[in-house]
Amino acid sequence: MKILIVEDEPKVASFIKKGLEENSYEAEIAYDGISGEKLAHMYKYDLFILDVIIPGISGLDLCRKVKLLNSNVPVLMLTALGTTDDKILGFDAGADDYLVKPFEFRELLARVKVLLKKVTQSNGISNKLTVGDLELDLDKKVARRSSTYIDLTAKEFSLLEYFMRNSGRVLSRIDIAEKVWDIRFDSGTNVVDVYVNFLRKKIDKGYDKKLIHTRVGFGYVFGDL
Repeated sequence: MKILIVEDEPKVASFIKKGLEENSYEAEIAYDGISGEKLAHMYKYDLFILDVIIPGISGLDLCRKVKLLNSNVPVLMLTALGTTDDKILGFDAGADDYLVKPFEFRELLARVKVLLKKVTQSNGISNKLTVGDLELDLDKKVARRSSTYIDLTAKEFSLLEYFMRNSGRVLSRIDIAEKVWDIRFDSGTNVVDVYVNFLRKKIDKGYDKKLIHTRVGFGYVFGDL
C-alpha cells in the first residue's frame, strides 16, 4: 500500500513516514500542497494523509482535487484544528477521517488500517502478494508455496514481503537493511545474508524453481526467473 503524506513540519512528516514503513507501508512526503498535487497526478496512491494548513494550497483544497482524480481514494486529514466546525469543513471537502494533533501514532495507524481495509473490501481486492507459485497473505500473515504452508518469523515475513513487492528488481544489501531493518547498512555485518539464507531454506529448498537469486557484486533479485 502506497501512502502520500502532505505535511509541512519535517519532524512530524518524518515521524509518520518512519512509523508507516515500520508497518510495511510505502510512504512518501510532500511538504506543500502544490508538490502534493503534482505527486497525486504522477503516481497512484492508496491513501492520502493531509495536513490542513500547508504552503501552496490548503489541505482542504488538495483534498477536493484528490477526490476529483479518484473519488474512492481515502483521505485522512491531520491537523491541529479540532473544533466541530473545522471537522465539518474537512468532511465537506471529501475527507474520510479526521485526526487532531497531537496524536499517538498507534491511533493514526489504526485509522489508516480501517480506511485501507474499507477500500480493499469495496473493490474486492485481496490483500495478498503472489510471485510464481508463492503466495503471501498480508492479513493472515502466512506464506504458502504450492499447497505447502511456510512457517516464518516476523522478520522473515517482512523480508519476504519486501522481496515480493520488488519482484524482478536487483536489491542491494543497503536497500534491504534500510527498508526491512530500518538501519544504515554496516559492511561489517552479514545480518542481511544470514536472513536471506534463512528464507532460502524455507521457500526454495526442495523446489526446482528457485525464487531468490544472488547477483554477485550487486545483491539479490527475487522472482520466477
